[in-house]
Amino acid sequence: MAAPAGYGKSTMLTEWAATESRQVAWVSLDRTDDDPALLLPLIAAACSPFSPLAEAVVADMRGVGAGALGRSAPMLAAALASTPVSFVLFIDDAHLVASEECQDALEVVLSRIVPGSQVVLASRQEPPLIARLRGTGDAWDVSAADLVFDQAEARAVFTAAGVTDVEDDALAEVVERCEGWPTGLFLCALVSRSSAGPVSAAGSDRYVADYLYRECLARLPEELQAFLRRSSVLDQLSPEVCNAVLGVENARALIHRVETANLFLGRADRNGEWFRFHALFREFLLAELERAEGAAAVAELHRRAASWHEAHQAPILAVEHWIRAGEHERASGLVADLGLGLYGTGQVATVRRWLHELGDDVLLAHPALIISMTWTAILLGDVRAGERWAGALDDVRAEDLPDDDRLLFESARAMVRAAMCEHGYKKVGVDAAFAFEHEPVKSPWRDQALHLYGMAALLAGDEQTARVAFEHAVPLATAMGNPDTVILSEPELALIAIDAGRWSVAADHAQRGLDAIDASHMEGYPTTALALAVAARVALHGGDRAAGVRLLARGMRARIGCTHLMPYVSVRVRVQLARVHLMLGDRAAAAHLLRESDDILRMRPDLGTAGAQVEELRVRLAVEPMKGGSIPLTPAELRLLPYLQTHLTIAEIGNRLFVSRNTVSSQLGSIYRKLSATSRSQAVERADALGLLGD
Repeated sequence: MAAPAGYGKSTMLTEWAATESRQVAWVSLDRTDDDPALLLPLIAAACSPFSPLAEAVVADMRGVGAGALGRSAPMLAAALASTPVSFVLFIDDAHLVASEECQDALEVVLSRIVPGSQVVLASRQEPPLIARLRGTGDAWDVSAADLVFDQAEARAVFTAAGVTDVEDDALAEVVERCEGWPTGLFLCALVSRSSAGPVSAAGSDRYVADYLYRECLARLPEELQAFLRRSSVLDQLSPEVCNAVLGVENARALIHRVETANLFLGRADRNGEWFRFHALFREFLLAELERAEGAAAVAELHRRAASWHEAHQAPILAVEHWIRAGEHERASGLVADLGLGLYGTGQVATVRRWLHELGDDVLLAHPALIISMTWTAILLGDVRAGERWAGALDDVRAEDLPDDDRLLFESARAMVRAAMCEHGYKKVGVDAAFAFEHEPVKSPWRDQALHLYGMAALLAGDEQTARVAFEHAVPLATAMGNPDTVILSEPELALIAIDAGRWSVAADHAQRGLDAIDASHMEGYPTTALALAVAARVALHGGDRAAGVRLLARGMRARIGCTHLMPYVSVRVRVQLARVHLMLGDRAAAAHLLRESDDILRMRPDLGTAGAQVEELRVRLAVEPMKGGSIPLTPAELRLLPYLQTHLTIAEIGNRLFVSRNTVSSQLGSIYRKLSATSRSQAVERADALGLLGD
C-alpha cells in the first residue's frame, strides 16, 4: 500500500486488523529501525503470540549485511512458514526502512509466507522489493488512486465531524480542490465545524496542509500551540520526557487535551504512557516550530532531548538528537562508546548511517571514534573499512592529544597493530607487550590487551605465557561483558590442552567457547569460527560425528569474515577446519582451506607459529591418501549465496557486494557446480540442507 502521507494507510490497516479473522501481527516502524538487526527482531516479536518458532528466534535475530540475509532472515522466514495458523502481518511506515540491507532481508522473509497468510506493507513510496515480487505475481498493489475519497465519502467525513449542512456543490468544490486527499478533507471538516461554511482552500496546491493546519493551530490557546510545536522534536513523547525537554510541569494534562481534541496524536503503547504524532502533522509542527522560534531554539530542544535520553539509558536516541542539534562532538563521543556494543548486537547499519550523517571531517577529528570503528571493521573482517580506518588511525598525531589521553590512545593503537600483524610476529610482540603494560586494570579494553598478549606469545612459540594470558583474559572479559575475548580465548586454551594430550580439558574449554557464542547470540560472526572449528574437532575425537559435522558447517560459514585484517586468527581457523575435514576423510576440502591460508600468508607472510602450522598441514596433505570429498564454497561465494534467495539481478547483486557483474556470474557458476544445482532455488535448497543458510 503506497501513497503519500495523509491518505489513510494506517487507518485502513487498523480497520482491516480489527475485522480480520486470521491471527494479526502489527509492526510500526520508525527511522531508527532501518537496520536488519532491529527490523527482524521486531517482526519476530510481533509474530511470537501465534508463532512459537518466531518467539524462539527473537534473540538470535542478529546479523551484519549478508550475515542477516544468510542467517537471520531465513531463520525468521522458516519460523513464519511453519506457523500453525494463518496470519496477517501488518508493517506500517515501511518507507522508514529503505536501506538495501533491510529491503533484501524483507524479501527473504516474504518469499516464504505460505498460502493463507499475508503481509501488508504501508509506505509513502513503493518499496524496491515490491517491483521484484510483482514480477512473480506475489504482490498486489493499493495506490493513492485507490485511496482518494469521492463526494459520498467526503460527506461521511463531514458528518462524522459534526458538519451536516454542507450543500452538494460546496462539498464537490472541496473534494475537487483537495483532489480526494482524505486528510485534507478531514481537516476541511474540522475547520468548517467552527466556520460559517465549508472551507474553500486557496491556491492550486493539492497539499493544503499548511493552510488547514494553521487554521487548526490558530484556534488553540497559545499554551497548547507552544506545546504542540515544541514537543514535535520528539519521535515519541511521554509526560516525563515532555516535562523535562519542554520545561513544563503539566505535560500529562496537555497531552490529554491534545488527544481529546483529536489533533493527530496516537498512542504508541498499550499503557497510554507514550504517544506519537501523525507523521504529516508532525512535519507541519516542526516547520512551524522553526518559523516561530528559530533554528537555535529547535537545536536547544534537541540538546535537552539528547541529555534526557542519555540519562535514561537510551543512548541510540540520544545520538539521533545530538546529531539533529548539530552537536557533533557529543554525538561522536557517544558513537565511539556505542560502536563495539552495537557491533555485538549486529547494529552496524545504524553506526554506518551515523557516520555518514556526521561526515568525514568530524570522524577523523575524533581518535576514540577512529579506534572504535577500526576494531569493528577488524572483528567483522570488513577489508575496505578496516584498511581505511587503520590508515586514519596511523595518521593521528598522538603528541597533539591531551596528556591524559595520549598514553591510552597509544595503547589502543598498539592493540590494533598487534591484531593486524602487518609487520611480522616480532612486532606483534612489541605492540602487545606495550598494551599489556599500559592498559589500565579497570579499562574495558584490558581483556583485549590480555588476549593479544597471549596471541603474541603463541606466535613466538611460548605456550605457557599464552595459556596464562588467556586464562586471565576469560574471566575479565566475562565481567566486562566482552564475549569476543571469551570466544577467541577458550578455543586457544583447548588447543593448548590438545597439544598436551588432555582432551577432557580441551572439551571443557571448547564447550565454554560454544556457550559464550550461544549466550551472546553471535552465531555467524567471524570471531566465532575458531571456537566452532575446535569444538568440531573435539566432537569428532569423542566419537560424535553428527555434532562434529554440524559444528564444521557453522565454522565454515563463519570463516567468511576471517580476512587478513586479523590474519593470525584467520589462518588458525583454516588450519583447524582443515584438520576437521581430514578427520572426516575430505582431503579436497582440506586442500582448499590450505590454499586460502596461503592467500592470507601472502598478505601477512611473517606469522610465526601460525605459518609453521600451515606448513605442517601441507606436509600432512602430501602424504594423506586421496579420498572422497568436495571443494567447499569460498568466502566470496558464501557472501554471494544469501542473495540467491532474492529476485535481485546479477548486476544488482554485484552492486551490493562491490564487485563486477562478470565476477558475480563466475561465482554463481561455481556455486552451481559445487552444489550440483541448476537454478537459484535449487542452490538455496541444497545450501539450506548443508547448513550454509539459516540456523
